[in-house]
Amino acid sequence: MKTPTSDGLPLLVFIGTATTDTVALVEDYPEQDSRTVAEDLVIAGGGPAATAAVAAARTGARTAFIGTVGTDSDGERIVADLEAEGIDVSAVTRSTSHPSGASIVVVARTGSSRSIITRPGPPLDLTRDAAHALMSKAAWIHADHMGWPALAGRKDIERSFRLSVDGGNPIPGFTPDGVDLYVPTIEQLAKTFREKPSSDPDVLLRSARNAGARTVVATGGRHGSWGLGPDGAMVHVPAFASSIRSTLGAGDVFHGVLLASLAAGHSLPEAMQDASEAAAKSCEALDGRSGIPRRTHPPVFQSEPASGQPGASRAG
Repeated sequence: MKTPTSDGLPLLVFIGTATTDTVALVEDYPEQDSRTVAEDLVIAGGGPAATAAVAAARTGARTAFIGTVGTDSDGERIVADLEAEGIDVSAVTRSTSHPSGASIVVVARTGSSRSIITRPGPPLDLTRDAAHALMSKAAWIHADHMGWPALAGRKDIERSFRLSVDGGNPIPGFTPDGVDLYVPTIEQLAKTFREKPSSDPDVLLRSARNAGARTVVATGGRHGSWGLGPDGAMVHVPAFASSIRSTLGAGDVFHGVLLASLAAGHSLPEAMQDASEAAAKSCEALDGRSGIPRRTHPPVFQSEPASGQPGASRAG
């Protein structure tokens, strides 16, 4: 494991997708050939790895982002937003042949649901010297569904870092073998290991551990999250109460804060509580970024879980 940097903080590098999101809040989904008036409309940064980087940076963690944007106004905004958060963007590349990633998100009050229409961004480029320089200094690298294939394809990269993978989206060819921190949704975990979604989380997380993941944390929305570390003890953290406006980006916020908290030396139960409350607070905003809380390690959030339980519980 890498030692802390000269400023005392380990470097967390996030690799993957960054987008510009246009988010509209409506009462119900528009019908075909109709005109709908939005209650609110915001433009904000998005993308799993980029949002996770922002969440980690707002804890006070030292962060960097590696990704690719286009040479367009969306790309300029994406990079500027990350820089404004204090994130190192020296390894962000710009594609002249592909536009930046962008999404249109419709959030409906009815049913508390959303639909996302996305334009994928350019392919990731990890061949530049700047990317290699950051990865060689990283204590942790966190990769999303686009970052992991790009990272796995680089056989010349020396594995001197701990690896975290966002398993919330399907990743063709992915295996958790050798992954230090694997964070899927409970639904995606069930699909990956061909179990029913209602299967016991203990069974699902142990399946991932048996497949080679060192630590597994699975999120389950209002049901909270489950964790299984190297000590073999199951941990459950109930969901935290919040005034939910939109769940957009909540999983990404969870990933970023979880990683930052673990990198700061917190225990798995503490880190999961930390991540759960940050994700809940982010749901109070329409977009995936503006509601992310700002704080500094090492304190862990102290408010009570929605269930009224005092915090994480161990099972098994």
